[in-house]
Amino acid sequence: MSHVVLLGDSIFDNERYVPGGPPIIEQLRTWLPKGWRATLLARDGAVAGDVPKQLARLPAEATHLVVSAGGNNALENSTIVEDGSRSAAEGFMVVAEIQQQFRQEYRDMLRAVLAVGKPTVLCTIYDTLPEFPAATITALSIFNDVILREGFAHGLPILDLRLICTEARDYSNCIEPSERGGAKIVRGICRVLMGHDFRQTQSVVWTHDPVGQQPASQ
Repeated sequence: MSHVVLLGDSIFDNERYVPGGPPIIEQLRTWLPKGWRATLLARDGAVAGDVPKQLARLPAEATHLVVSAGGNNALENSTIVEDGSRSAAEGFMVVAEIQQQFRQEYRDMLRAVLAVGKPTVLCTIYDTLPEFPAATITALSIFNDVILREGFAHGLPILDLRLICTEARDYSNCIEPSERGGAKIVRGICRVLMGHDFRQTQSVVWTHDPVGQQPASQ
């Protein structure tokens, strides 16, 4: 029996943002093949540095890990684009310092995740956020660059949420996935789990799903 565990933040822990609709964990349990289980350890508000604490509750029978972390790190630093008093050079220096801090936190997190020895999938931070200014969206790229580089360095599959949640209706508010967006993320997770060869240390970037895909359990 296979058992996938979701780690990270409210991209996965989105129940409060889809009142009356199924959260991502419930949709995932519907889409996974018969015999698979799914556990949610991700928590709303978590930053990358919180993921190792989530691992303390990892089920012994866990077989696959999916990590979505970094979005809240980006939110904590979103004001960097609002300070118009700096020169361009000063602004880039601040951005470089923030990126280096996140790189270290993400590396520490990933080291803890990989120490568990389970097949692991990383997610990027989506950036088609309907209410965010263009400058803030652009700033997300420094965080996604870290996620991609660290994933590539370890030969991990990447689920690129930037190319999955691409429409305003994929969000229930300005940053959280709606029921529709959650379904798209779940289909992406299932494509990686069923389609990636985890025996190979080779990074593959997974994006949007084919039209007409149906839950494996139906």
